Amino acid sequence: MGPDKTQQLEEPYTPAIEINFASFIFSLGRSAFVHLGEEPDPVTGGKKVSLPLAKETIDIIGLLEEKTKGNLTQDEEQLIKNILYALRMRYVEMSSK
Repeated sequence: MGPDKTQQLEEPYTPAIEINFASFIFSLGRSAFVHLGEEPDPVTGGKKVSLPLAKETIDIIGLLEEKTKGNLTQDEEQLIKNILYALRMRYVEMSSK
């Protein structure tokens, strides 16, 4: 029998950025802005509005804010508050059109 193809060696994964709470929140925030049509989709390059997906992502960030209360650094707390404020204001503006 030949060599097992599942045993092929792969290069170790190296993330492009440091993965921490702030980068996670930034990633979720960016996804919400993509769904609000504020930023281009990283795959297609186009802009498309999906308010239900934007709301879902905003709600997830809000849930994270609630569940991590008291466990974040001051900078992390400020980051999540600022991103949520910007996203919620933009969502309200978009949904009232």
